[in-house]
Amino acid sequence: MKNGQVLHTSPYVTQIEKYADSIKQLSRTFLHLEEKKSAFSNEEIEDMFDRTKERACKSCEKCSWCWEEDFVHTYQMGYEVLSAIDHYGSELNTETKRKLQQRCLRWEAFLQEMLGAFHDARQNMMWNNRIVLGREGCAVQMDTFADMLRSTAKELEDSMFTDERLEKKISAHLKRIRVLYSSFFLNREGKYEVHLTARAVKNTCVTIKALVKAVSEVMGRQFIAESDQAFMLGKEYQTIVCMEGPVFYTLYGVARIGKDCNKISGDNFMIRELGGGKLAVALSDGMGSGEKACRESTLVMELLEELLEAGFPAKAAIQMINTTLVMGREEIHFSTVDLSMFDLYTGECRLIKAGASSTFIKKGNKVERISSSSLPIGVMHSIEIESVQRTLEDGDFVVMITDGVLDALPVGEQDLLMETIIGGTTGGNPKELAHHILEQVLNWTGEEPMDDMTVLAVGIWNCQDTCILGTDSV
Repeated sequence: MKNGQVLHTSPYVTQIEKYADSIKQLSRTFLHLEEKKSAFSNEEIEDMFDRTKERACKSCEKCSWCWEEDFVHTYQMGYEVLSAIDHYGSELNTETKRKLQQRCLRWEAFLQEMLGAFHDARQNMMWNNRIVLGREGCAVQMDTFADMLRSTAKELEDSMFTDERLEKKISAHLKRIRVLYSSFFLNREGKYEVHLTARAVKNTCVTIKALVKAVSEVMGRQFIAESDQAFMLGKEYQTIVCMEGPVFYTLYGVARIGKDCNKISGDNFMIRELGGGKLAVALSDGMGSGEKACRESTLVMELLEELLEAGFPAKAAIQMINTTLVMGREEIHFSTVDLSMFDLYTGECRLIKAGASSTFIKKGNKVERISSSSLPIGVMHSIEIESVQRTLEDGDFVVMITDGVLDALPVGEQDLLMETIIGGTTGGNPKELAHHILEQVLNWTGEEPMDDMTVLAVGIWNCQDTCILGTDSV
């Protein structure tokens, strides 16, 4: 691959970067339009006084004296009333109410109008702040999207390259199986992808499998077709993606139980194979338990699966879901997100958490705990999403749990006990591991679950291993 030439200054990459810059500018504009308000402005207070004067005092015989000759004391009294309303509500405190009765002949009408003006001004402030929050949410979404576009542009520019020597070899090899192609480039991100736009010669049937085999022979590497490719190469040009086969494979097992042994659990999980040898495994714990919590965590998992499948970076996907949940609700409904992203080419695993419980990595008899102090999604417009990366080896396990599992163990000893339980397990079946962990925790408490409990175990092995432990199981 020394002859490979990177495809710099691609017009597509340049255009994507322009889109990202424009969206960033829009985001900054949104954030600087107006800030949240926590107090009334002088103009708003003046409007309250004008309203009270017009409606309560205009027909009073002392109106001109109070609002002109003695306006300083009148304004001072008005400020005291507003302060008392803010602190005590419509009933005021005894001292302020006594002073108002002594100073004002029509104190009841004065107080009633002040209360009405204060209520209207506060409602306007609440709506204004809600608009500002919505605008901030849109700004966060746009900022996240712009970052994703920039990341995508950089990946495209860094990873796409051509190789004239290989292109000639592939061209000659494809002609032997009667295949014509119009374009060719490689994508290298720790692995190789060959992108071919090709078609079969007239009156010829060529399988995608035969095409991939031809590419493998030329490259000297084992390639497979991307999962959603067609079976046959037709008369029309189509793009075929030949991917280098992964080094690792995974199996998973899940054990779970609802609060008070309820059949409906507020915990949900998602496992999805993504392009480029990536595997996403996620666990979400909805607020509370039962049907409502189940709906919340299901929504989070469905949105996360859709965004990851579309190619969004993991952190950007979680941030976009968070903003969506905050903007779309008047009440707070939070959910945790525990996401493990496996790279089946390198064995690397990135653990991404938003309010999630600890994750444990089992390497033989040794157990490592990965914890997080981040907030769950659905609480604030912008949250810190924590992530760490670990390199896994043949036979390692990643154990993800919801907080109901840890909370069932004695306070102060939860992490240590969980490490002991996981480290003490033998065998290499993720289903058995998950069920053993849950059974040990339930035996420890000796009671029905006080919260939803879920244990999700994922094992990783080299593809060269011949011992297959069984199918994915729940």
